[in-house]
Amino acid sequence: MATSAVDATGSPIPTSAVLTTASKHIATRCFSENVEFLKCKKKDPNPEKCLDKGQQVTRCVLGLLKDLHQKCTKEMDAYVGCMYYYTNEFDLCRKEQQAFEKACPLE
Repeated sequence: MATSAVDATGSPIPTSAVLTTASKHIATRCFSENVEFLKCKKKDPNPEKCLDKGQQVTRCVLGLLKDLHQKCTKEMDAYVGCMYYYTNEFDLCRKEQQAFEKACPLE
């Protein structure tokens, strides 16, 4: 069962449980990168035109996941594990969510 946000080398593993767990942080920290990507996609539907913007979003998210996991490893792993176990059902993981958000508040 994959319950850690990072692999053995410390690189983030962006599974659905990890991304769902970090969604509020991603929305806050990677806001400008996401907006620029969406503007690009709206301006030009050709996927190749927005690859650089997409890479910036990916870089932001992966960096954030690594930062969160270093800052509050135990709480993030518990929340990710719960979300994984309960197939991303927030309502079943409120206790873990509260502990994670207390240990890693939004910036």
